[in-house]
Amino acid sequence: MSAACYFGGMSDFVKVVCCAAWAVFPTPLAACDLALVLAVDVSGSVDKDEYRTQMDGLAAALRDSVVSEALVLANAELTLIQWTGSTRQKVTIPWTTIDSFTASDNFATRVANAPRVWRNYSTAIGEALQYSMATFKHVPHCTRHLIDLSGDGLSNEGIEPNTVHQALKNAGIIVNAIAIEASEPELTAYFYEHVITGEGAFVVSAASFEQYPSRIRKKLLREVTHQTAAKSIIDRPALQKY
Repeated sequence: MSAACYFGGMSDFVKVVCCAAWAVFPTPLAACDLALVLAVDVSGSVDKDEYRTQMDGLAAALRDSVVSEALVLANAELTLIQWTGSTRQKVTIPWTTIDSFTASDNFATRVANAPRVWRNYSTAIGEALQYSMATFKHVPHCTRHLIDLSGDGLSNEGIEPNTVHQALKNAGIIVNAIAIEASEPELTAYFYEHVITGEGAFVVSAASFEQYPSRIRKKLLREVTHQTAAKSIIDRPALQKY
């Protein structure tokens, strides 16, 4: 009898029953602590070089040793969504289990190699949130559901993002954001007021696309290590609400 099927002190009959049960119901899978949607803005204001900066920066952040270790420990599920104007949202990488460093590195490689789906369309943040919310039906086993949205402009098409907040709250989904302020200097304040939602939700600000790689790393570190500070803006303490 194998070590996995050793039950000392039991009768032979009970041992047989227990071993049969072990074969049918093996060691439980590690619980998924985090399901994370990476929602990347590919609207018309993002040129090809800025798109590449986003994807390479995100891939590098996912390969960070602290981030990847936290994802593996959380047995996280990740998916990548590209979004732009109304009705234009697409899953670029489907839900993927990050249960090893190899899985984490492979996912990062897929992010870096992901082709751009759209160009020259508007910015529909509300619909991006709606679409992202619907994808969580595929990962109901995860404890935390989180949308990580990046963008460089105000929502200018489709439903307003804050009209989705109640549905997100009802579903237990947190929305964090990274505001790339290359052309919208008040974008962080806008994201704070209209985009993020949920307990501990926060905005990270990048003054330019060049800052994006370091800022997305900081953001992922905070998200995947389960720090739950009060709803806040990172590095913008003087901002006032609208």
